[in-house]
Amino acid sequence: MGDGIGRYRGTESKLAQWLRRRPKRTGSADDENHREILLLATAAAGMPIAPAAYPVGYRCSCERVGCPTPARHPVSFAWQTQSTTDRAQIQRWALAQPEANFITATGMVHDVLDVPLRAGRDALERLLAEGVEVGPVAEAGESAGDGGRMLFFTATRGTPEDEDEWWPCELDCHPETMDEHPGLRWHCRGSYVLVPPARLLGDEDAQPSVAWVRGPEHALPDPLNLLETLTEACARHAAVQTEEERRSDREAAWPLGR
Repeated sequence: MGDGIGRYRGTESKLAQWLRRRPKRTGSADDENHREILLLATAAAGMPIAPAAYPVGYRCSCERVGCPTPARHPVSFAWQTQSTTDRAQIQRWALAQPEANFITATGMVHDVLDVPLRAGRDALERLLAEGVEVGPVAEAGESAGDGGRMLFFTATRGTPEDEDEWWPCELDCHPETMDEHPGLRWHCRGSYVLVPPARLLGDEDAQPSVAWVRGPEHALPDPLNLLETLTEACARHAAVQTEEERRSDREAAWPLGR
């Protein structure tokens, strides 16, 4: 999946072309260079990032017993203020923490619409076929343990002058709203998501399970341009699910990341 960046028609960029041509796992230096390129590309797009936990076998690197979001959470409680687009700082982190995943703090520059993987793939195909401007898109594969997720990166709702006008992320997707928007979560202020490349528990092969489908070089769209299609795809997806699968999606969407 890591080489799927830009694989949907009309989306491939020079960055994607370079990644597609690169040798597969030729050595740790090549792997680290690839990781750093992707992290810096995310930061160059204006999305602030910070170090996150990573898998150590089948446990989280934080070593917390019963960690609720293993390998998916920031390493610092100050992640919101720590998140940065500063190239030098990101390079220092990447060098000092070669196994670390990274998160991006949402609600400052960008939001993320987070949906079940199969629903997201259907919605992406439809959006592109209709000529809708779609921004960066990442997949968290099935090794996530929940059937996988698709992350649509969008422009944020804005920065209103009145602080009370903020709509914090915890209001976006509560369990009682799942029937209206099944399996969907809108990450905005106060939330975060993993950015590629990231590894989750159970990753045993060469490729990370969180990877770009459309890279961060794509412009961030208005989230409302995507929301109706994503909601409809999630509803169709939920209609053919078993109760166990619906429960898995509810658990993945609340909370995912935070």
